[in-house]
Amino acid sequence: MAFVGSGPVVEELDAQFWRVVEPLVYHGATEEFVIPAGFRTDFASVPRALVWLVPRYGIYTRAAILHDYLRSSNAVSTADADGIFRRCLREFRVSIPRRYMMWAAVRLGSRLRGANLGDIALVVLIAIPSFGFLAIPVTVVTVFLLLFWFVELVFWGFGRLSRRTAAPPPKPQMKTA
Repeated sequence: MAFVGSGPVVEELDAQFWRVVEPLVYHGATEEFVIPAGFRTDFASVPRALVWLVPRYGIYTRAAILHDYLRSSNAVSTADADGIFRRCLREFRVSIPRRYMMWAAVRLGSRLRGANLGDIALVVLIAIPSFGFLAIPVTVVTVFLLLFWFVELVFWGFGRLSRRTAAPPPKPQMKTA
């Protein structure tokens, strides 16, 4: 049960999305999953205020791409996709606290679809301490992100005002063949 080959070969599409350039193959317990070239991913879908704790990519990038693929292709159920994601995180030796927080986040993100009573209890057992642990740093980071956005807005406004000239803008040049 592991990925075949080395890390993924991807190309950046924009600030959020990437495209898989070469197929990525994962051998599961009973099935093989092939993420085709051209598949679009955002790696790990981490809220901006939590990127300091869980970056969007890292040793778990292939697990995140596989999870995106399994969720979009409906190759397996949502609960199974989330379980395979957790197993991949274990295979990549992601620390236990980070692994279970990431798994709980994807389970909550899927609204616990297909969860049994044990899954729900485990998610609650992980989510409550995680919320307590993250509440203060996430609040501080969010406040400072908003403050930084405001500072950028002020500088953008001053920049717009200082660039004004009396001369009219240049006319576009029309090129002909």
